[in-house]
Amino acid sequence: MEYEIKFKPAYSMAVIKLNDGESVVGESGAMTYMSPNITPKTRAREGVLGSLGLKFLGGQSFWVNDYFATGGSGEVAFVAAPVGDIERLELKDGKGYIIRRESYVASSPAIDLDVKWEGFTKGLFGQGLFMMKAKGTGDLFINTFGAIDRHVLNPGETMIVDNFHIVAFADTCSYRVEKFGGLKETIFSGEGLVTRITGPGEVLLQTKNPSEFAKWIYTLIEPMLRSRSR
Repeated sequence: MEYEIKFKPAYSMAVIKLNDGESVVGESGAMTYMSPNITPKTRAREGVLGSLGLKFLGGQSFWVNDYFATGGSGEVAFVAAPVGDIERLELKDGKGYIIRRESYVASSPAIDLDVKWEGFTKGLFGQGLFMMKAKGTGDLFINTFGAIDRHVLNPGETMIVDNFHIVAFADTCSYRVEKFGGLKETIFSGEGLVTRITGPGEVLLQTKNPSEFAKWIYTLIEPMLRSRSR
């Protein structure tokens, strides 16, 4: 699939160029523009039904769009809500990824996205971190909040990652969710749960923490909310 990622690293946009008959799958609401000969078709995510399915998605849309090039080549562009980067991951047999569900932007039709995968523990004990497993052959486009921090772990090499900074890691890695230090550190450090990831494989992190950003925004608007409630 021919592609270009523009405006890196803060306001990235993925432009996918399709030949006649080719298609790409995009997250609902991610499309910014497309050629006139691109035909979109909306469908429900496979294997996800009703309100239970929406809960599994962890905030992602219940719908995705398939974009088909008809009568010639064309292009379609995608962006994501967070102010950050977009990265392309190449998947092939034996090389898949575990990714944050809300990081999904677009993918080749042959990529299988298991949104009900619970190998990372469902909802990560209330922290709101939902992951999905991506496998197959083709391109996968993901977004981050902030810039992408990429690490390649050798066999047996380990890193401990704050869960809100995880974007994706290769499914060849092993992992374990654990507390940050002892009970005092877990409660008062501001870190909560972390993940111990062991190679071999690639690990992609985001430089900004969406949870901490939301708390910072609230400190700005809280005085206004209090004044209006009086």
